[in-house]
Amino acid sequence: MKEKYENRTRRITIRLKTTEYIALENRFKKTMFRKISEYSRNVLLEKNITVTYRDKSSDDILEELILLRKEINSFGNNFNQAVRKLNSFSGMPEAKYWQSLLEVLRDQLEPSIRQIKDRINNYSDVWSQNLSAGKA
Repeated sequence: MKEKYENRTRRITIRLKTTEYIALENRFKKTMFRKISEYSRNVLLEKNITVTYRDKSSDDILEELILLRKEINSFGNNFNQAVRKLNSFSGMPEAKYWQSLLEVLRDQLEPSIRQIKDRINNYSDVWSQNLSAGKA
């Protein structure tokens, strides 16, 4: 049977020195909790606390890869817009030349972009698995 949800109506106020608060905050940041009050409740009530280890260098690399993936996606969108615009000028004689040039360019770029995106996704998956393994 599900437990009945009860609002928290009791309040505890504590005062900490700056160094104590910084220590508490640093411990809180290493956990999965979203709010320091939630973390504090679990500490006070001696409940289990999941602490995660995050590798800053891996996080930085993943952040760069995410930005790269966004840039590649925007490049693809811009390329598609250029092709659509070119198709709207299909009656002009120069349009055929530009259209064939864009098709050649697309055929050369698509496999490379797909390969880069696949690698980014693989790195992201590996990073996520490492993070999950650290939690267990």
